[in-house]
Amino acid sequence: MARRPRKDAMTTHTASFQSRRLWLFVPLTIPVICLFWVYWSTFAELTYTWRSNDQYSHGFLVPLFAAFLLWHRRNQLDVAALRPSIWGLVLLSLGLAIKLVGAYGYYVSLDPYSLIPCVAGLVLLGGGWAAWRWAWPAVCFLVFMLPLPYFASVAMSSQLQWVATISSTFVMQTIGLPALAEGNVIHLNEFPINIVEACSGLRMLVVFLALSTAVVLVAERHWIDRVILLLSAIPIAIVTNVIRITATGVMYDLGYSEFANQFFHDFAGWLMPLIALGILWAEVKLLDALFIDTPRPVMPLRPATVRRLVPRTTVPRRVRGQKPPAPQPTSTPVEQPTEVTPRSNASAAPKRR
Repeated sequence: MARRPRKDAMTTHTASFQSRRLWLFVPLTIPVICLFWVYWSTFAELTYTWRSNDQYSHGFLVPLFAAFLLWHRRNQLDVAALRPSIWGLVLLSLGLAIKLVGAYGYYVSLDPYSLIPCVAGLVLLGGGWAAWRWAWPAVCFLVFMLPLPYFASVAMSSQLQWVATISSTFVMQTIGLPALAEGNVIHLNEFPINIVEACSGLRMLVVFLALSTAVVLVAERHWIDRVILLLSAIPIAIVTNVIRITATGVMYDLGYSEFANQFFHDFAGWLMPLIALGILWAEVKLLDALFIDTPRPVMPLRPATVRRLVPRTTVPRRVRGQKPPAPQPTSTPVEQPTEVTPRSNASAAPKRR
């Protein structure tokens, strides 16, 4: 009968130690349940916004990608260093204070944004700074599921409308179309193209900024490449919107007015993210051509130091008032007398006869 292989003592100890560390998250379930109970109305409003507003329809995918980031960075979680931190209570208090200010001051936009400090506080409360170093990208990425405040949305839409109108008119005039901008309206022969708030490109900006951030968090590239890719999300979104408006003007000029209306409102909404991803891919290839990653020089390995197998001799400590021990005589080797060999007769002088 074959015996079962015995488990290593070190492996069993490590597994039990990690399981004890993971049991630290069990008391965290009570604050999580309380947090869901406090924010259940906020989650309901977010779900309604994601379903009703096309600008934030990507909100359903943000929590799923945040969970994927936690799984993707699972090797960076140091289970042995998990310790609760008092800063978690500070962030929880801050988040709840923001929620109370938004509720009593009728600042509706502050209510969903108070969720981020509360989630960060739960991470610190459960595992301390070791858990925060593991989970901070996922926690910060949850910002993209929250709708913009009303004043920020209106201010950004008006500026993006002006930029889209001026840029699209310039491109149309460059390719030879008789385009003229008047406010947020582009006059192209007898066809006016209204750049309304929905066509400002804010939706594309929010979606593509979230997509670029996801690529930066997952891709294993140099930090300079990550910063460049993240900062280029805004101009890429603006350029994509300008391409859509310019293509619509070209269709109007060619006489395809009905197809231009469908393209401007329906088909271009699905085509713009693909164009933006294509520009981002071209940017990545350009960065690969401009910046060459030089391999790090391999340092020669040092020869291993040989440890002494002979234990060190311990010197007895001298007690006060005690004479030092007399040095023991060392035996010197006696030199053996060397034999003198006589010379042979061949080397002696010849005798006379």
